[in-house]
Amino acid sequence: MKVTANGISMRYTLDGPVSAPVLTLSHSLATDLSMWDPQMPALTARYRVLRYDTRGHGGTDAPAGAYTLEQLAADARALLRALGIQKTHWIGLSMGGMIGQTLALETPGALASLALCDTSSRVPPEAKPLWSDRIRTAETHGMEPLVEPTIGRWFTPPFRAQRAEVVDLVRAMIRRTDPRGYVGCCHAIAALDLTDRLGAIRLPTLVVVGEEDQGTPVAASRAIQAQVEGAELVIIKSASHLSNMEQAEEFTRAITGFLARVGA
Repeated sequence: MKVTANGISMRYTLDGPVSAPVLTLSHSLATDLSMWDPQMPALTARYRVLRYDTRGHGGTDAPAGAYTLEQLAADARALLRALGIQKTHWIGLSMGGMIGQTLALETPGALASLALCDTSSRVPPEAKPLWSDRIRTAETHGMEPLVEPTIGRWFTPPFRAQRAEVVDLVRAMIRRTDPRGYVGCCHAIAALDLTDRLGAIRLPTLVVVGEEDQGTPVAASRAIQAQVEGAELVIIKSASHLSNMEQAEEFTRAITGFLARVGA
């Protein structure tokens, strides 16, 4: 389904019981809403689940130019308004977690709880050249040169060897990503610097991270947990960056347990 929100056409899906609490799932850079397929059977059994493609990804428009996290958060707010959703639980992975942090700081009343998965609250200065390189590659050569390096960061070697069918799905998502959208979101991520503001978040918060996550390592999740009062931390063994796909059952168990504890 599509709706116009914040001046762009956005693709979304809405599944599960109409009267159930709403969960919004926000995906990582260079994927799309199908990244959440492993969680859908468990979540739609009890919740009204909203998935959407972030600006620049999947079936959502990909305007040229640099995006900001504030703009991506404004997209999400506009989508919720367009669908008549007053309040939602937010589950975001990587870029989706960065959008969630921004929403929690800007519009806390729209959120009932916050799950920040395999994400970070700050891109250190020494990492900014990596993002400049990725932007240059996508602008010059498209997505193909980014596929295998990204897969290498996102999954552990045993998983890549044993679950090729899952890894191939992610390769296809990366290849399908519009380079303009990828570049726009890379600009947003490269400017991430929220750590010192996170103490203002008063929402029930869960932080989830794969033990072997290279891109947003355990230390980044511990930094978030240290700033957000009462935040819980779950470290998933034998998982890298896309922990929801690599260890789907354990990830889903962590999320559903948290939602049950906060009364969703």
